Amino acid sequence: MKKLLNTLYVTTAESYLGLDGETIVVKRPEQPDLRIPLHNLESVVTFGRPGASPSLMGALAKRNISLCFLTPNGRFLARVIGESRGNVLLRKEQYRVSDNEALSLTIAGSIISAKLYNSKWVLERTIRDYKLRVDTERMKKESSFLSGSIKSVEKCRTLDELRGVEGEGASRYFSVFDQMILQQKKNFSFKGRNRRPPLDNVNAMLSFGYTLLANDVASALEAVGLDAYVGFLHRDRPGRASLSLDIMEELRGWVVDRLVLTLINQKMVNQKGFLKEESGGVIMTDETKRIFLQAWQEHKKEMIMHPFLKEKIEWGLVPYAQAMLLARFLRGDLDAYPVFFWK
Repeated sequence: MKKLLNTLYVTTAESYLGLDGETIVVKRPEQPDLRIPLHNLESVVTFGRPGASPSLMGALAKRNISLCFLTPNGRFLARVIGESRGNVLLRKEQYRVSDNEALSLTIAGSIISAKLYNSKWVLERTIRDYKLRVDTERMKKESSFLSGSIKSVEKCRTLDELRGVEGEGASRYFSVFDQMILQQKKNFSFKGRNRRPPLDNVNAMLSFGYTLLANDVASALEAVGLDAYVGFLHRDRPGRASLSLDIMEELRGWVVDRLVLTLINQKMVNQKGFLKEESGGVIMTDETKRIFLQAWQEHKKEMIMHPFLKEKIEWGLVPYAQAMLLARFLRGDLDAYPVFFWK
């Protein structure tokens, strides 16, 4: 299994990234430069405006270290990667399957079944751990609905039907998300999912976490030789990493949603860490981003038993494991793509 390396997150908006030999130099106004060796990095994510030097981008691309540019608010701008890995036959098979709706539906259906299953167990775990603090009957009702949605996936005959099942399941799941917020209810109430821009503190953190997860999944897909921009559920759109969005559906609840709830319920973040823009959108302060990223990195180091591989790996390697399993399926080494079911 691949070794989990570090991701460098640069959150200071005015930072500029340069290269000095085998070292990244982070130049920050009115602060000392930071220097980080390249050899223990697998990706760099920067929220800054000034950007990076061409020499650094070339060095990162040569070493297959991805560089992702986000706006200070966490919205995706661009990714810089090196040469494509893997053989051309794998990607040609990926394109063939993507162009075939019936084959795409088989993979996409498995992915959405896993998403619904994992969402269900986020609710079930809350019921188990906090039955005296939540509306248990309502939570059980939505958990039961998600169980029914999983059965409905098997009956879908088109991708549009599948998207309908997924959309309704997500809506019912988020309808009780506020129940799982047990602390700081006044400042972290959740009335529904919104984005571009997020309109409240909870949605700001969810969007931020989903962006991080999408980047990790895209890096993993490219590492095994797949094209992150050609998906099965999310169809082709210029500039959209559709396959990354597909695979992250399996992981949203357990990786991002639970982390956001932990940050709120353990009071690791508070109202002071969020700013309201004139547009009505809510953004996280640099300090809150730092807290989130620190928790994100710590979470990635936690060990789990992979349900299919039956091997202990770090959470941060789960995107890589899923990318590897998808590649094996497309090569014909597996009869089906083993999606990530967690409990």
